Amino acid sequence: MAEILLESISKSFGDHTVLRDLSLTVRDGECFTLIGPSGCGKTVLLRIMAGFETLDAGRMSIGGEVVADAQSGTALPPEQRSLGVVFQDYAVWPHMTVRENVGYPLKIARRNPAEAAALVQKSIDDVNLSGMEDRLPSQLSGGQQQRVALARALVAQPSLLLLDEPLNNLDANLREEMRFEIKALQKNLGVTILYVTHDQEIALAISDRMALLDEQGAIRQVGTPEELFSAPADEYVFSFLGMSNFLRARVDGGLADIEGQGFPLSPPAGLTGAARVGFRPSDVILRRSGEGLRATVHRASFLGAFTDYQLDVCGQRVRTAVDTHEALARDLLLAEGDDCVISLRGAHWFI
Repeated sequence: MAEILLESISKSFGDHTVLRDLSLTVRDGECFTLIGPSGCGKTVLLRIMAGFETLDAGRMSIGGEVVADAQSGTALPPEQRSLGVVFQDYAVWPHMTVRENVGYPLKIARRNPAEAAALVQKSIDDVNLSGMEDRLPSQLSGGQQQRVALARALVAQPSLLLLDEPLNNLDANLREEMRFEIKALQKNLGVTILYVTHDQEIALAISDRMALLDEQGAIRQVGTPEELFSAPADEYVFSFLGMSNFLRARVDGGLADIEGQGFPLSPPAGLTGAARVGFRPSDVILRRSGEGLRATVHRASFLGAFTDYQLDVCGQRVRTAVDTHEALARDLLLAEGDDCVISLRGAHWFI
């Protein structure tokens, strides 16, 4: 069991407070992602979990065991927390083979050689490196070296795996491949994974649940990727996840308008005065004429499979894209300066 419980933890470095009164529960066996902008404290939080940093306040438990408590001074060392860690830089030993790299933690722990050999081979097989046991890191690709780092973190059969931006140094194709492999590993091994990243695409793809942190190290929302994307708690969450559009509107008597143009969607009951309407490019329905908000094409970028448009709506900019086949069928290959009309499939309203 590897449920993680963080209770009112805080951490500062000098006068700079990184985390303040943060509480969080990561369930046993789930892939949980911490996502947020650079400098929001994600890596510090992971290092606290791993035992590389101490708490200023609060308490942390893993699998029901208190591993860190600022009040009592409890702070179990990393090797006693039943966890594996993989960092952004692979940190594989260049003079060791794949087998030697993977088996190094067991060698340090003085495990029985026969038992260690079996665990090493299983870990190598789990990350699809079978047949490469005797290769040096210089004979491996970046993705293969990252698999070595994963196998080494898993070889001692930890209940918790901490991943700190492990795919950043890989090219786009390898990142996509590895994120699916990490998710498959989590399902096959049943290990709890805490993944730290600023890459929203990876977070949305692999997470069972995720927590979004802001620049002050505060959690803005916790939930499934679908919940954060489709039901954001606030404007910060909405704007961080996915490309977003915003229009300034005014609500009066249950109706909204933008610079005198009637807005195509009704505002929530009780909302009045100034508001911001948030929506995704995919929420925009583009037409040459008809009912909706009048707009002008500010920029048109033909990108092969689709055309990306930046539209001017009463002096405010909106992004959308139209599939090329749809654009040809509906006469929507627009040029800069063309007039058009937009309506929306859905929107989020923010005061």
